[in-house]
Amino acid sequence: MLNLVLYSDQVHPDCSAIDRRLVEMLRARGGGNRIAYVASGPEPDRGFFLAARSYYGRYGLDLSLFFDLDEPQSGEATTDLFASDAIHLSGGHTGGFLERLKRSGMLAPLRDWALSGGNLIGVSAGAILMGPTIAMDALFIGLKPEEITDGDALNLVPFAFFPHLNDDVVYLPELLRYSTKTTRPIVACTDSDGVVVMADRIECLGNPVWISDGAVRRSDEIRLSNFSIVQPQ
Repeated sequence: MLNLVLYSDQVHPDCSAIDRRLVEMLRARGGGNRIAYVASGPEPDRGFFLAARSYYGRYGLDLSLFFDLDEPQSGEATTDLFASDAIHLSGGHTGGFLERLKRSGMLAPLRDWALSGGNLIGVSAGAILMGPTIAMDALFIGLKPEEITDGDALNLVPFAFFPHLNDDVVYLPELLRYSTKTTRPIVACTDSDGVVVMADRIECLGNPVWISDGAVRRSDEIRLSNFSIVQPQ
């Protein structure tokens, strides 16, 4: 059973609705509060980790384990990672993050853990990785999504996630164009939006934009096998 939280960012005050759903999810799963942090890239000063620790601390959540994909990890460290009540995939450079996951041999174990019901949190790059491919990330690096041919990711959800929609006016028209070249729907979020996936239920928080076949769609127009999409009132 899936338990996923996809953030565009964690800096916007309106993210509190997503935060509350995360806390509810953890309580429903036994009330544990230990979150492990998987860094997207080098963090010699642990700056982003410490910011995330402060962020989660407001809700009584304990972000204490820092997992560095660039460093050889002992069996004990890996055991501690997957014994956490949730795992946080940080933001950063999505392509580099994916490469580190592959090189460290952690991509498949992380996917298996999430598919078995582990609580997985993704922020920006970390959320993009939950989809079938990171092709959407191309828009952040001056490329087109169809130019990404080696972007296979965690493939936990049957849609592509695009964060930071509000950062550039070119993103929406580019997403509309690309949606005519892929069979997967796209959900695009501003920094106050997010998506929570629990089992077969996809919950939209804020105002995520669903895109398919060259047009913006209502959520009830999107058909995803084995999933329903809900928009809380």
